[in-house]
Amino acid sequence: MKDNLLIFIGFIQIVFATIPLGAQPIENNKTLNTKIDTYLNASMKNGFSGSVLVAIKDEIILSKGYGWSDRNKKIPNSSSSIFNIGSVTKQFTASAILKLAETGKINTSDKISQFYDETPDDKKNITIHQLLTHTSGISKRTGGFRYDEASKEKFLDQFFNSKLQSVPGTKHEYANANYIMLAAILELVSKQDYGTFLHEYLWMPSDMLNTGYIGITFNSERLAHGYYFNITDGKWVDWGTTQEHLPYNNKHWYSIGKGDIHSSVEDLYKWHLTLNNNRVLSSKTRELQETPHVAENDRATSHYGYGWAVFNSDMNSKVVTHNGSNGIYFADFIRFIDEDVVIIYLTNTILGNDLENVGWEISKMIFNTEYEAHPVSKNMYELVFEFINTNEIGNVQMLPSYLTNELGKDFDDHSVLNGYGYRILEKENEPGWAMELFKLNVQLFPEDGNLWDSLGEAYLKYGEKEQAIRSYVKAVELGNKGSKKILLELNKN
Repeated sequence: MKDNLLIFIGFIQIVFATIPLGAQPIENNKTLNTKIDTYLNASMKNGFSGSVLVAIKDEIILSKGYGWSDRNKKIPNSSSSIFNIGSVTKQFTASAILKLAETGKINTSDKISQFYDETPDDKKNITIHQLLTHTSGISKRTGGFRYDEASKEKFLDQFFNSKLQSVPGTKHEYANANYIMLAAILELVSKQDYGTFLHEYLWMPSDMLNTGYIGITFNSERLAHGYYFNITDGKWVDWGTTQEHLPYNNKHWYSIGKGDIHSSVEDLYKWHLTLNNNRVLSSKTRELQETPHVAENDRATSHYGYGWAVFNSDMNSKVVTHNGSNGIYFADFIRFIDEDVVIIYLTNTILGNDLENVGWEISKMIFNTEYEAHPVSKNMYELVFEFINTNEIGNVQMLPSYLTNELGKDFDDHSVLNGYGYRILEKENEPGWAMELFKLNVQLFPEDGNLWDSLGEAYLKYGEKEQAIRSYVKAVELGNKGSKKILLELNKN
């Protein structure tokens, strides 16, 4: 089957790293600045592009941009460059709801049926608290692609008519629709549009002049362009800015509340200080927001608060964090509460999986003076493209070792060769690199039924029915449900 995370935008997942933190004292600020800057400059040589801010006890250790904000105009990233912050947006939506709660206009125990008479019976008892903690039972599939047009009424109709995945209040399941619904309730109760309310009650009191949703007041040239690698022609493509993709006719209700706020590392640091100083929310409210309300996984190693994830570091200290992405940009906001350390990281270029770990790598450098971070690797699709275009097809078995060497770690991503194979499969009329990549992938990851399904599809294209059947049988054995129907059809003929 095709991998939906090939290049573009998929469901947002919150990813948390295990943080092996030492008990060593934090290095002096100058040494730490040099170490972090060296790591990021080395990463930049592999295509890393973004902005990073690191502060310890209210002292900024590093605040700097790397790579290009706009490649065509040769505008470099800086600490004031403005990025799409993805689901880091959710903390602002949650804070806006809590601001209403502080003024007595809403309670976290309120049910959505108190706001919408048309709420169906299965959703009447969903509470604000459950929306905030992703325990409403709503499916992550509710809603549509974030940049497709959708009115508020269309979204609400989909929300109310969707099938719940679990009984409200019984299970945490991260779903963007929860926060879109919160945005709708916010507008209903405050009688203001979402962006205006956040600007007036959260951003202006925090002196965040470079933060906004659809309505932006800053120079649009400060918006960092997003870039992705097009594996079809082996080139980096300018996706543009989010403002070019968001509908401007108030039909942006697949985007609002859950993501697509724009900000800079400088402004997000101001927000961190605002929270620490209880400038827009009281200390009691902030404590409520950062409370680990519900476990995010079966082992309860991480919990969800209100728009933040909460867990303990290896030093048994509190970490409050959230990340986000739209598939083009990636953002990470990490706050070590007890140590008063904050790491804010924004990027406009998607590279390898280790791109998501930049903030955590920096945290290891902060708390372990002996830790040496490996630079962020090149985009894996770019590496595969380079290999294919410099090697004969008979050298395909050399590809894993090439990737491992370039990445500085074992190649363990099941989706890369699968995704690349499909792109080539669309163009090849005879078996070639696509078939060899699918074969290699099942060799590397033989227990992945999805990969055997892909191999079966390739065999079918080239008329190798018996080989296709064997691949689909293997896929079914490994639990791939989609292969069963195809296999039944093949056995009929």
